[in-house]
Amino acid sequence: MAGLRQDAGGRVPAGVPYGMLRLGLRTGAVQWLLDRVPTPRRNPFTLGYLAVVGATTTFARLADPELVQRLQEASSSDGHNLLQHPVRALVLSGFWVAGEVWMPYLWGFAFTLAPLERRVGSARAAAVFAIGHVTATLLSQGVVVVAVETGRMAPEVMDHLDIGVSYGVLACLGAVAGLLSWRGRLLALGGAGLMIAEQIASDRDVVTAVGHPAAVLAGVALWRWLRRAERRPPRPRPAAAPAGGAAPARGGAHVRTAR
Repeated sequence: MAGLRQDAGGRVPAGVPYGMLRLGLRTGAVQWLLDRVPTPRRNPFTLGYLAVVGATTTFARLADPELVQRLQEASSSDGHNLLQHPVRALVLSGFWVAGEVWMPYLWGFAFTLAPLERRVGSARAAAVFAIGHVTATLLSQGVVVVAVETGRMAPEVMDHLDIGVSYGVLACLGAVAGLLSWRGRLLALGGAGLMIAEQIASDRDVVTAVGHPAAVLAGVALWRWLRRAERRPPRPRPAAAPAGGAAPARGGAHVRTAR
């Protein structure tokens, strides 16, 4: 077994065994996994948004049902609210989940928003989420308004509750697909397509049928912008010159560092 490196006096530097153990634990598959676990430093927007959604979901389960209904109706991005209070409806509708189960959204955020934020930063990830939410909401409810105005749907449809974070999550899925390899891209977009097709076939809801595909396409439309902004590892610094100064390159040529 190889021995530990010793200094000039034959002593083992302090802290080496612990350092070697830590290095051994943070290599290979373990390091790959640790680099992708959401943390407050890498994913402040993802974890903060999950905390807000978790709080509103807990409130919806424990508070008075009539109070919860009034608050959700005031936050809904249905047709009437969008016409009367557009900013409030667009903002507050994204802070609730459709239903009382929060856990599926945890996994949705973990596999869409978290990796996107890790690769392009919190500001751009938040922008993708907001663009997807707003775009899909306006398009889906715009279809409802037109259908009501033309007599193809009953006016009551404009009062149907419309809340949730699915538009933002799907937009992040469409966006992060553009940062993957072509195989990963096909897998992500194919899975999104199958899920949307199943929802359309089972729910037969116009808002879902328009909003979910629109959210994914909104994320896809941002690929070029996100690819330019994707985080890359820092360039290696050039090696420090030896004491006394380094000899100049022959012929006055400049020394290039590897990129």
